[in-house]
Amino acid sequence: MIDLLESWIDEVNEAHKSDRRPCSVLQHQFEGYYRPDLLRSSYFVVVKAIPMPKMPELREAGLADFIDNEGHFGGITYKDTYYLVPEAARDVGIHFHELVHVIQWRTLGARNFIQRYMEEIRRFGYSEKAPLEGMAYGLQRMFEKGVVPFDVERKVVATL
Repeated sequence: MIDLLESWIDEVNEAHKSDRRPCSVLQHQFEGYYRPDLLRSSYFVVVKAIPMPKMPELREAGLADFIDNEGHFGGITYKDTYYLVPEAARDVGIHFHELVHVIQWRTLGARNFIQRYMEEIRRFGYSEKAPLEGMAYGLQRMFEKGVVPFDVERKVVATL
């Protein structure tokens, strides 16, 4: 199932390749938090609806609530690219959150990220209790409170 999901993710990213924008356009807002090379090699796409896999295997694995609630998500990250609905795209905090997931994907690798994320969603539901989401929400709150800039990538890697 992980291979099937990763293939679907690769297809989604390829289909949106011409629409994606480099996160380096956010460099000014993220100065001191994210390295310029990370921002240059990470992307976002503004979409009308968040792309979610509708695979029966995911339902059977206990993830139906997650995949059926795409209307409740402002964004989702697939490898080096995250997808945002227009309202979320205007919120720099959501960009910050999704970039945490980009780092998680890179650090863990696709297979390990997918496996861990699925297990956490099954166990905790989509909430801050799920460690990968909790990390992203916690760091997003720090950014939104205006804490002194810190190396987000270093913090994420150390925490994983």
